[in-house]
Amino acid sequence: MRKIYAGLAWIIAGGVVVQAAAIAFAFGGVLNRVSNGDVVDKALLESGGAGGSGELGFWIHGIVGGVVIPLIAVALLVVSFFVRVRGAKLWAAITLGLVSLQVTLGVSITDVPYLGLIHGANALAIVLAAVIAALRMRRTPSRTRAEEATSDAVAA
Repeated sequence: MRKIYAGLAWIIAGGVVVQAAAIAFAFGGVLNRVSNGDVVDKALLESGGAGGSGELGFWIHGIVGGVVIPLIAVALLVVSFFVRVRGAKLWAAITLGLVSLQVTLGVSITDVPYLGLIHGANALAIVLAAVIAALRMRRTPSRTRAEEATSDAVAA
């Protein structure tokens, strides 16, 4: 279970890297269109014909950030209940909380563009939380049944 937990955490961190690459690709495509004299306006975006070399980046960013990473973050939290490492549940919950905030910010960004500042910074926080969660699986030895029995006996 420790390997599954660590693997899910690394996938989340890698997913954020994919997110950054996808949105950079998308906006690079937009800037390319504008530099060629095209106009990017609401009508073009609503027509679904934005085309251009970077449009795929918007789709990747939306699917990975809106579906894939949140599902993996939920799976990380579920798996954390089966991992006997101190802090596993905490870091999985922190990661899921940050991912939830990220999705909320991403959906709200069109109404309040300044949320993009928090959206970008929060992405880094997600990477950090996921990496910490993954690395804790290496550094923290699992509790043995004897240690658990001893700690339960001391508590009673």
